[in-house]
Amino acid sequence: MSTLTLEEAQSRLKDVIEALSPGEEIVITQDGRPIAKLTRADQKSWPCKAGSYRKAEFWMAPDFDAPLEDFEDYME
Repeated sequence: MSTLTLEEAQSRLKDVIEALSPGEEIVITQDGRPIAKLTRADQKSWPCKAGSYRKAEFWMAPDFDAPLEDFEDYME
């Protein structure tokens, strides 16, 4: 569990929150005593719905699944 002073937390709160992983805790201290715990909330839903990607522009080489020349000895 990491600790930050109140002054550090105030000066860079946005960066601290962005660096937190879900479930990770940071204790905020003042005068060497813990005064608060900061945790990142679990995400309740995904930011997008499955199948909502509209730009399905994918390109695949015609020889994508062709054997590589370097492995011809192993393909026998």
